[in-house]
Amino acid sequence: MDFTVSPQTEQFRTEVREVIRTHFTDDERHAVAQSGTKHSWPLHRGLAAAGMLGAAWPVSEGGQNRSPHEMDALYEEAARAGVPMAGFSTTMLVAETIRRVGTSEQRARVLPRVVAGEILIALGYSEPGVGSDVAAVQTRADRREDGTWVINGEKAFTTTAEEADYVFVLARTDQKATRHRGLSLFLVPTSSEGFAVSAMQTLGGERSNMTFFSDVVVDETALVGDVDTGWQTMLVALDFERGGEFAAEMKRMMDLVSTWATGEGNAVSSNTLRRIGRAATETAVAGLLGSRATSLRAEGRAANLEGTMAKLYATEALQRHSSQLLDALGTSGAARGNAVESAIEGMYRHAFVTTIYGGTSEVLRGVIAERRLGMPRTPRATA
Repeated sequence: MDFTVSPQTEQFRTEVREVIRTHFTDDERHAVAQSGTKHSWPLHRGLAAAGMLGAAWPVSEGGQNRSPHEMDALYEEAARAGVPMAGFSTTMLVAETIRRVGTSEQRARVLPRVVAGEILIALGYSEPGVGSDVAAVQTRADRREDGTWVINGEKAFTTTAEEADYVFVLARTDQKATRHRGLSLFLVPTSSEGFAVSAMQTLGGERSNMTFFSDVVVDETALVGDVDTGWQTMLVALDFERGGEFAAEMKRMMDLVSTWATGEGNAVSSNTLRRIGRAATETAVAGLLGSRATSLRAEGRAANLEGTMAKLYATEALQRHSSQLLDALGTSGAARGNAVESAIEGMYRHAFVTTIYGGTSEVLRGVIAERRLGMPRTPRATA
């Protein structure tokens, strides 16, 4: 693995930093914090204008043919600036899936609007009572004689659905099939009759949503991938959801803690220094795990397992050390005494949901144990 940072990556990092500085102003930061919506339209359109949406795609598809290392720099700069990237991330995840398994009509209809920064796509996987066990979804899609589909069900934690143009919905299309079979994915317009959104406020101060599908009718062009192969299609998407992006959040945490520790009037005990040292060490490890996944992707190789390892390690370390470092701040941290202390306290609350994104830690441990270590599948508990 080559640890040398290319001049192209550093130049791209500088360009990303400038776009963020220009479009994610203090006023916009405040507006996003007040709304709880994890998306900034001014920044999203600024990234689009700079060609950074779909920047890893070929020029022929509206991209800049950027390397995975350069895209890592984008995520790292966004994380270190505290930029809300949920809308960006879910939209690009679905767009990457459409690039690979979508029809030519879907690619022509959706991808240019993604690159132009015109649309957002939210994920409709989780459901009440299901959580990360998405193979147990109850939302159903029934095919009618005219070829259209009728979707009924509920989804939980449909983040940015209040701003999105589509929800990428996982639904059961064969009611008799086993858990991982009989599932299909649909790109459902949020303008559809029978679609509704209800806000959910979270511990991290972020707005998520419950979404409801009541006899929502879509035609064949909404089906992404083949019928009853939704689980395999979703695995394509997950390959882009697990990687080194959470190591960037750990680096932001270390930036904040360093600012606090060197601030005037802050007495840093030897115990706190030990906590900072442990956090710095695990931040470096998280970065290396993420870099390994990125390097494999840069070589055109699959990195799902390496990305899974990187995501698991970084999110658990983030949760552990944000708690330890908030504790080191004492009462001023809990009271959010200043901007830095408020940011650290907010990161602590946000850290909990990171161990759920892209599959819970328990699910990811199972993936690693089975697919990398060759261990037998854990039997499902029965009532």
